[in-house]
Amino acid sequence: MKSKKYKSIINSIIKNALKEDIQSGDLTSLSIFKDSDICNAQLIAKQDGIIAGLAVFKKTFKLLDANIKVKLLFEDGQTCKSKDVIAEITGSVIGVLGAERVALNLLQRMSGIATLTNQFLKLCENRCQVLDTRKTAPNLRILDKWAVKLGGGTNHRTGLYDMALIKENHIKAAGGIKRAVDKVLAHDKHQHPIEVEVTNLDELAQALRCNIDRIMLDNMDNETMIKAVKITSGKIDLEASGNVNLSTISDISKTGVDYISIGALTHSVSALDFSLLIK
Repeated sequence: MKSKKYKSIINSIIKNALKEDIQSGDLTSLSIFKDSDICNAQLIAKQDGIIAGLAVFKKTFKLLDANIKVKLLFEDGQTCKSKDVIAEITGSVIGVLGAERVALNLLQRMSGIATLTNQFLKLCENRCQVLDTRKTAPNLRILDKWAVKLGGGTNHRTGLYDMALIKENHIKAAGGIKRAVDKVLAHDKHQHPIEVEVTNLDELAQALRCNIDRIMLDNMDNETMIKAVKITSGKIDLEASGNVNLSTISDISKTGVDYISIGALTHSVSALDFSLLIK
């Protein structure tokens, strides 16, 4: 996330989160400490996993108090073990404690996403790519999708604007797959990629007659997906989708599809646990 556009959005996410938490001031810390009180703290892992969001963690402290120093001992995308010291923080007690919860919340969510993504990826054994979806936390999509990449996954479309994904409701309302595709082709002067969702082999045959880039096999059983792979013979990328979990992904990846999209990567992830402790 090196572009100026993304950095600006991420800074806004952090600033809004700090404003939400602190508002008129940290009542507890302002009552107990003076501005001149300094502390040294450590970020400690409480679980094994993939770290994601250290850059965001550090930026949270710096946006609240530019004088706080954050020394990162790990890098985003690295594996950590429980009890590893991940970072050292030095600065105003009021500033450190003021940024603590926001910094941890973002780091823990991103690391949970990266860790889960990596678990799914290992089960695929490089047979296909693991994709995220738009089932992200509202206003946190950039961070959620960044975490997927740090876990080894691949980003699907960012939003409704950068790819046409023609799903069941579009097809029904338009009057068929071909009509929906033709309307997108006529409207989109920038020729964004087009993907069509199909639920059976008859719809697959219809989609194959259209000028599209990818076909999503929605909630198909593995036997049907194997047939779909044979029918397409590598002529177009195939994406498996629908209720994928850690118990089913290995068998799905063996069907021969190119991608497997998994909403669970971001919509129901468990945070990876970290603590920030003042020494």
